[in-house]
Amino acid sequence: MATSHAAIQGSNESLRKVTRALLSVSDKTGVVEFGKFLAENNVELLSTGGTAKKLREAGLTVKDVSEHTGSPEMLDGRVKTLHPKIHGGILAVRGNEKHEEDMKVNDIAPIDLVVLNLYPFESTVAKGSDFDTCVENIDIGGPGMLRASAKNHKGVVIVTDPDQYASVMEEMKANDGATTIELRRRFAAAAFALSARYDGAIASYFSNQLGSELPAVSRSYVPERQLKYGCNPPQKPAALCRLNNTPLPFTVKNGNPGYINLLDAANAWQLVRELRAATNLPAAASFKHVSPAGAAVAVPLSDVENQAYEMHTRNIELTPSALAYLRARQADPMSSFGDFAALSDHVDVATAKVLKTEVSDGIVAPSYAPEALEILSAKKGGKFIVLEADPNYTPPANEYREVFGMGFMQKRNDIVLSEETLADVVTSVSELSEGAKRDLLVGSISLKYTQSNSVGYAINGQMIGVGAGQQSRVDCAKLAGRKVKIWYLRQHPKVLGLKFKSGIKRQARINARVRYIEGDFSEIEKKTWETQFEEIPEPLTEEEKNEFMQSLTGVALSSDAFFPFRDSIDVASKLGVSFVAQAGGSVQDTQVIEACNEYNMAMAMTKQRLFHH
Repeated sequence: MATSHAAIQGSNESLRKVTRALLSVSDKTGVVEFGKFLAENNVELLSTGGTAKKLREAGLTVKDVSEHTGSPEMLDGRVKTLHPKIHGGILAVRGNEKHEEDMKVNDIAPIDLVVLNLYPFESTVAKGSDFDTCVENIDIGGPGMLRASAKNHKGVVIVTDPDQYASVMEEMKANDGATTIELRRRFAAAAFALSARYDGAIASYFSNQLGSELPAVSRSYVPERQLKYGCNPPQKPAALCRLNNTPLPFTVKNGNPGYINLLDAANAWQLVRELRAATNLPAAASFKHVSPAGAAVAVPLSDVENQAYEMHTRNIELTPSALAYLRARQADPMSSFGDFAALSDHVDVATAKVLKTEVSDGIVAPSYAPEALEILSAKKGGKFIVLEADPNYTPPANEYREVFGMGFMQKRNDIVLSEETLADVVTSVSELSEGAKRDLLVGSISLKYTQSNSVGYAINGQMIGVGAGQQSRVDCAKLAGRKVKIWYLRQHPKVLGLKFKSGIKRQARINARVRYIEGDFSEIEKKTWETQFEEIPEPLTEEEKNEFMQSLTGVALSSDAFFPFRDSIDVASKLGVSFVAQAGGSVQDTQVIEACNEYNMAMAMTKQRLFHH
């Protein structure tokens, strides 16, 4: 077992003057300007290869590393800086008498600043280069100098990113050519993080090349954006991170997204993108707590839907994108209060106007019309979150997460749902209309991004009830079914005829209609509820509700896994369901098929389980 080393004592001075710098970078952004600044501050410049050439072309005096060491570059450049005069100059502890004596005896000059990038190994791999080329782009000398400089940060400043040049120059200007221990320690931490990411990428590449089913994986994350907190206020710190050398799937155009906002955006964007591909129609979703309250594609409204959604009083010409979001929001507008919206297509002014009057936290979409972006950015006093998704973003094949100190890995659920998924219709009624296929895809793709267990109902290209996160599948069917009833009864003549007082806000009208439909008021609640109307409404009786519900037909029912019993089909029979899509594979499949036959439902076995956790 290796033994630890005692700390080597030396000077603890914070300020350390820079007299000699070694620069060797592949990313030459800003290196000439930085080199000029160092030269103006009487810093001797050591360099290699292309960096030395670029600095000399700018008129700077540069000493080649080979001249400094007295040893030539060799082995096709594989050995340049691996020399005692380089590593001794970096690693010598300042203020330590023995180290200073060793340096004097061996003619080693101190190096106070090291500026370097590492060979572009990851980008070489990303280009699809062959194994030998990838191996040749594994840096050896660079990581050695990087770690040496970071280890000896009490005396050396290590710079690994052009964005750090300004901080070094600022400190040297303020401190007569010296840097502070605070900056050197901060840059050392960044350097060690870079080294870990680099080595992790190499280790992962080699493991994958070995063809192991479960290769050893080292993943490195770069904090991209500090978040206010995680799921709850005490969960600090919190951050949005990106994988090293991998972009994020979207950029922030406005607002300050939170942890749950970003989870909603990531799931909602995937949902609408897949819906767009499956139906060839603009798609939208309305997310709350990482499940869709609603999702839809652009299908024209009926006259009664237009009235129930209060669009008959608004002077907005519904474009396809606006129509898709309106339908998604109106699936369950009570649950969508404070949602995160997602659009598969360009957000135009009409869509922004629909969103403008809704209580919503943010939106993710591939692009925005300038006026639409202006409208949305003004929401919530300028705090409305606007994310622009990259439509060309390709996520990694595998997903990872940590829970309670354990790491989990799985292949991303990249199953593509299409009309072919619905080809195996196993019931006596074997025809699926084009509208039925569309609605079953809307339902199934929505459930792919809903917390399991989940069941959903759809019609007219729109989810009208999502039952999420229940341990019992029939409870999912009942929960979603209650939402179906409310959605359809909002179109009842007595609901449409409610006479609200002037000044009652839209969300209050929505909530009041839902409570009118439910009808289970306490006496105190009812008195308060009645104050919203010019005329106190007559109750909507159970008989009236049941009679109206009997007129609902053509509903599509989707499930994220097989139905273990016929009970969910029995529940669905009371909700106008004519079409069903489920994975199949239960020992009770025959029973479920018989139930569908009894109710004249057409059922497709998709053979695809869609659990989402």
